[in-house]
Amino acid sequence: MAGILETNLKSLPFLHRGKVRDIYAVGDDKLLVVQTDRLSAFDVILDDPIPNKGKILTAMSNFWFKKFGGMMPTHETGIEAVDVVAPEERGQVEDRAIVVKKLQPLGIEAIVRGYIIGSGWKDYQKTGKICGIALPAGLKEAQKLPETLFTPSTKAPAGQHDENISFEQAEKIVGADVARQVRDLSIKLYTKAAEYAAERGIIIADTKFEFGVDAHGVIHLIDEILTPDSSRFWPMSSYQVGSSPPSFDKQFVRDWLEAQPWNKKAPAPRVPQEVLDQTSAKYAEALRLLTA
Repeated sequence: MAGILETNLKSLPFLHRGKVRDIYAVGDDKLLVVQTDRLSAFDVILDDPIPNKGKILTAMSNFWFKKFGGMMPTHETGIEAVDVVAPEERGQVEDRAIVVKKLQPLGIEAIVRGYIIGSGWKDYQKTGKICGIALPAGLKEAQKLPETLFTPSTKAPAGQHDENISFEQAEKIVGADVARQVRDLSIKLYTKAAEYAAERGIIIADTKFEFGVDAHGVIHLIDEILTPDSSRFWPMSSYQVGSSPPSFDKQFVRDWLEAQPWNKKAPAPRVPQEVLDQTSAKYAEALRLLTA
């Protein structure tokens, strides 16, 4: 299968096309969110889709929502995506779309870190801190942190980068009570998910959650959760402190792109089918290990 780069539904009003998801209106109070096979690397959307990526991520996110959705209100409606589009359009949404409540997203991203890696590792090397949170000296790359950290970020407009912010800044954006609820829910979710994944041979190094509120101000868990696109998944079998472990995500494509003579601006180089297929296999392996 070549994969779906973008959808073209005529039976619903089109609202937005993001880096990965296409969004349509379902009445006044619901949305159809379609997970395409697009892949964004270095903030550039590739011209080549990752086969089955959208279906794999939808299945994984649905798995986690079912497993942990009872902990808090979520965006789920229980409505099947194929039931809200025209019959001839069902192939574009089957197994890769969800019908969700229309909620107001909060102005922050809820990032939880269990291990020191990525931007957190770079921050620590320079300052001895992650997002302003002081840490013990002598930590090594990919080491498990002494305690799980909540490090929120801004939600930047399209084309711009999110920026890490302090908890105090998050309180100013969403309010102190909401910020505390989001922090506590995020850490609780991450901890339970990390424990479950560890039993299946996967380390969840860090992850990102998004939350929204309804008309009554009730906080809901929204978007996708605990997928290789929103999290850093490492195979426990090859994990070693002191180096960045391989991961179940688009890193395979990123590594290939890094080796090309490319300035990281659109358009990106065309990616060989072999690299696309191996990336798809990484996503599929993560789904198999977590849900088998």
